[in-house]
Amino acid sequence: MLLEDGTRFDGIGFGASTTVVGEVVFTTGMVGYPESLTDPSFRGQILAFTYPLLGNYGVPPTTVRDEWGLPRFLESTGVQVRGMVVRGLTPPSHWQSRHPLEQWLQDSGVPGIAGVDTRRLTEHLRADGVVRGALHVGSTLPSDDTLAEEIRRAPGYADEDYMAQVSVRHPLAYGDPSAPLVAVLDCGVKASILRALLSRNLGVLRLPHDAPVPERWEGRRVRGLVVGNGPGDPERLTSTVAEIRQAVQARLPVLGICLGNQLLALAQGGRTFKLKYGHRGQNKTVCFPNGRSLIMSENHGYAVDPSSLRGTGLVAWATNPDDGTLEGLRDRSGRILALQGHPEGHPGPQEAGFVFDQFADGVHRRSR
Repeated sequence: MLLEDGTRFDGIGFGASTTVVGEVVFTTGMVGYPESLTDPSFRGQILAFTYPLLGNYGVPPTTVRDEWGLPRFLESTGVQVRGMVVRGLTPPSHWQSRHPLEQWLQDSGVPGIAGVDTRRLTEHLRADGVVRGALHVGSTLPSDDTLAEEIRRAPGYADEDYMAQVSVRHPLAYGDPSAPLVAVLDCGVKASILRALLSRNLGVLRLPHDAPVPERWEGRRVRGLVVGNGPGDPERLTSTVAEIRQAVQARLPVLGICLGNQLLALAQGGRTFKLKYGHRGQNKTVCFPNGRSLIMSENHGYAVDPSSLRGTGLVAWATNPDDGTLEGLRDRSGRILALQGHPEGHPGPQEAGFVFDQFADGVHRRSR
């Protein structure tokens, strides 16, 4: 693997034999690699795992669905990362495993590299910031000049259109037809977010990322809006921002998660910026104004500029004590809630599930 700045990492290839270019990022999660690899937020990225042993519990059944027809063990229908970097690749030993990790990646057309000093790679990215890289797996090794040319020819991470790859193309409805209906603008939403809503007796209308949020759907009134996670630069999603703005003006309860937190801020006149290396892992501390602190799962490379909130009607709701990053937004009435981290976990802690409870309570009250 060659980074854009000329730094090279050699290892043993696995998965698909191909060359890919993507933004190289790292995650500090110790478990949950099937969920991480299928998280659409990682679209366009080469994901390095800091935990030294991967693959030890294999890959769970990839075609099993839950009661709502959503993937039971994965966050989408397939691998979303562009490439994978690990220190050690171990054979699986788990009753639920159906495939070794390397076979899953090969079947998915995704290359991986093992034997890399991921500590060195992580320290490099922390010091200099995330950069693009070229990952090659094959029987012949291309020169550094060849890989550097691959990187130069590829579009930058912020320039790619990921919504065409991760968003549904047509509306999909889930859940009890008699339950209060909430719309979800799908920018790459995880299955666990949809499941968290459905398990709280809400119906879900999953919409393309730029679709208008209807007042009614097949005779049912839409009672709230959720904007979840997804890849890319939030400032590119101008049509999604416009739809969120309309929903806020219609006084719908709104919940933003991860990318949705950033898009909600943009819809209200705030600004976002790219972090040096982002927050990715299951051990991120989030502090709330009431003195409560939680450990959460996070996966984001952009954040909201807190100085841009003046006049937006939004206030800071949570912060990251490590770097001061804004971790949550809300309006003073509580009708608008947004969290940068992932209250659904999967993988990771689920202590922040109360955010879904607050949103669901608001929707149910509106439906009475």
